[in-house]
Amino acid sequence: MSAALFYVDALPGAGELAVVDGDEGFHASNVRRIRVGEHIDLSDGAGVLAHCVVEETAKGRLSARVTERLTVPAPRPTVTVVQALPKSERSELAVELATEAGADGFLAWQATRCVARWDGPKVDKGLRRWEAVARSAARQSRRAYVPGVEGVVSTTTLTQRVAAAVAGGAVVLALHESATEPLADLPLAQADSLMLIVGPEGGIADEEIVALTAAGAKAVRLGPTVLRTSTAAAVALGAIGALTARWAI
Repeated sequence: MSAALFYVDALPGAGELAVVDGDEGFHASNVRRIRVGEHIDLSDGAGVLAHCVVEETAKGRLSARVTERLTVPAPRPTVTVVQALPKSERSELAVELATEAGADGFLAWQATRCVARWDGPKVDKGLRRWEAVARSAARQSRRAYVPGVEGVVSTTTLTQRVAAAVAGGAVVLALHESATEPLADLPLAQADSLMLIVGPEGGIADEEIVALTAAGAKAVRLGPTVLRTSTAAAVALGAIGALTARWAI
């Protein structure tokens, strides 16, 4: 079984002592009940990873000696998930599943057919919650990278972001049940970065898919079944992992 992973702001060098406190320390000592002598991994969430041995534990914190420090290469292509705002608990589920499947970043999208509406204080609250869920899911799946979270963007702003991404060499995929081109048929192996657009429960509106494809996005069909907005990104990330070198070991 792989070692438990926890996040710290900065990692010391090999042979030095790292302290895990705050929320991560509470999770390590009070929830996971990590004990002296156990092997754990620590990461800064930006690709630096340290293998450690726990030397001391206390309520809400622990200290561990770094035995090896390394930098984990970022996966290629990188994948940013543009997630239309799902309603209620499905919002957090979408971020959790996509993070576990390898999403490198999230952009929250207020699509036309979104039932959920983030405005005013709901924006900061929603983004903070997505950040917390992404961090927790990244820890659970032993990731050295914690996905970033941005938003909320309108369709107009998203269209501009798509055009800029395509101009920079990215491949932008918009999942759409009426698309005729299967995701599996796309030549993604040589792509350096991808943007994956997932619509809301009611699907991407016709005028939105027209605007997005005009900006350079490719409308693609994931498979023969219609998935919920909360699961579509995770399934697509699995397909992308198999179609590219992201999951190469």
